Amino acid sequence: MSHTPHGRALRVLAVQWADIGDLILTTPALDVLREAHPSAHIALLTSPHAAPIVDGTGLVDAVYTLPRHAKPPAMLRLFWRLRAEKFDAVIFFHHLSTRAGAWKYAALAHLSGAPRRIGLDNGRGGFLTDRVADDGFEIHHADHWLRLVEKLGADPSPRPCRVASEPFDLGIADQPYLVVHPGSGGYSLARRWDVEKLAAAADRLAEQHGLRVVVVGSKNDDGPALRAALRTPAPINLVGETSLPQLADVLAYAALYLGSDSGVSHLAGAVGAPSVVVFGPTNPNAWRPWNRESRSVVVRAGVECSPCSYYADTLGDPGGCAARTCMKLVTVEQVVRAADEVLRPAADIATAPIPKPQTVEPVEILGLPVHPVTYPLLLDQIGRWVAARDRAHHICTINPEFVMSAQSDAIFKAILLRSDLNVPDGVGLLWAAKRLGRPLPARVTGSDGVPIIAERAAREGWRLFFLGAADGVAQAAADILTARYPGLQMAGVYSGSPRAEDEDGIVERINASGADVLFVAYGAPGQDKWIARNLPRLRVAMAMGVGGSFDFIAGIVPRAPSWMQRAGLEWLFRLIRQPWRAKRMLRLPLFVLAVLRSGKHHSAGV
Repeated sequence: MSHTPHGRALRVLAVQWADIGDLILTTPALDVLREAHPSAHIALLTSPHAAPIVDGTGLVDAVYTLPRHAKPPAMLRLFWRLRAEKFDAVIFFHHLSTRAGAWKYAALAHLSGAPRRIGLDNGRGGFLTDRVADDGFEIHHADHWLRLVEKLGADPSPRPCRVASEPFDLGIADQPYLVVHPGSGGYSLARRWDVEKLAAAADRLAEQHGLRVVVVGSKNDDGPALRAALRTPAPINLVGETSLPQLADVLAYAALYLGSDSGVSHLAGAVGAPSVVVFGPTNPNAWRPWNRESRSVVVRAGVECSPCSYYADTLGDPGGCAARTCMKLVTVEQVVRAADEVLRPAADIATAPIPKPQTVEPVEILGLPVHPVTYPLLLDQIGRWVAARDRAHHICTINPEFVMSAQSDAIFKAILLRSDLNVPDGVGLLWAAKRLGRPLPARVTGSDGVPIIAERAAREGWRLFFLGAADGVAQAAADILTARYPGLQMAGVYSGSPRAEDEDGIVERINASGADVLFVAYGAPGQDKWIARNLPRLRVAMAMGVGGSFDFIAGIVPRAPSWMQRAGLEWLFRLIRQPWRAKRMLRLPLFVLAVLRSGKHHSAGV
């Protein structure tokens, strides 16, 4: 429920008043909270330097900032101001590790006036109304925070982090690059690996893998020392030159990220960058990069006293010891070996391979996979892809025509076998799946799917690109959807052409737009062949062929009446209006005959 018993929209204050990495690790919890309460007003209290992490993500509706070490009068003024917002619940994404911290959050809890106060309890949570046992620092922080939002009915299942991203041009075209961060934030300098070793590892990796080195971080990091130590030619210096969203974009397309435990390392994990992260005093069980779809390796020396800070249920010594042996014993060779493993193609890795993400087990119909998804499942999967930005993913809106075309078109069949998701766009598929004893839950069509995805995109901040259709049609469809869903961001609209000689320019246009989701309306199977050819170089999270969807949205071609859609007779309506489709429609009875002749049958389908 997204409303209070009095019918008012639920109002929630999320408190993550810490560093960049801490807020990044809170985004999975904010994501599921938003999913559980789409109409709720969710506000965030965080530090000024961490706040850009959530800009434009749709995770929160309002952001309040206050420096972590603000003086008590400033804190009390803000806490009192928050009281006027009349929050129904406050969630504290913090361990109550110190008495001072517990008193601070208790003051906020009481001054907020919120009737529900949710947080971890380690014995200092007497001010909380909803307590979750604090299991200490051997549990990942993201898992802790997911358990908190479960108190408000959210699904605590793990999911990737989500961060704001803004396109940033490095000016090196398609040259692969290695991002190196020579810092750890200001909280604990003991987390920083030796800058001379960091430079030596970067030099070796750049030479072995043909990578350009990019140095990132703040002006308080060891950027000057690293640049002085590097021997690789022409490293790119971005120290202090990017915002957090811009840095997220740089990391998203990096061949490799190398650094120590830091907020930047969490940012790399959030965008799915292959990463090697050096840990010493701090605890990777609690703070390793969190993204179940990314490839990251933690490198440690293995000394018995490490980690010495934030382990078990104690703070330990956040500053580490003066010797810092746990960091000194991490060798250049260790880091290079770890990076080589991360950079190897997944198919060559014998242990712990990264499986291709799959939402659900598909139903096989005439040798082709059809996934039993619903619109909510589809939207969730797109959200995960947009959050991960690991690569472009391909969705096919498969129907009986597709299935029959694939029987004689080997290229199209290969595409349907290898696509990330084949959603059931066709009542014939529902009949066939039922006959096979594996019923599909619903049709998921391109015509209905584009507006549904656009609605979620407006809420989440996904950027859409419309490609194809006749001149002006895609723009008309985009105009209608942006008017219907305020906040919808159109990265671009272009009619283009499916011709191979035009592909380079179109791909460049799409990539330059910063789009997250690409819809292609070139007609089947041409649109899916275009996507398949260009998928490796498309910098979108998802691409989907949508046929005549733009025509429907723009009103160029009318949809069948609702009763015909519900009865599965939309094909008949289109045939009556477009008799030239008769030849294509012959595939429908051929599909039925092929299913009947396949010999597969289940009594539940009769």
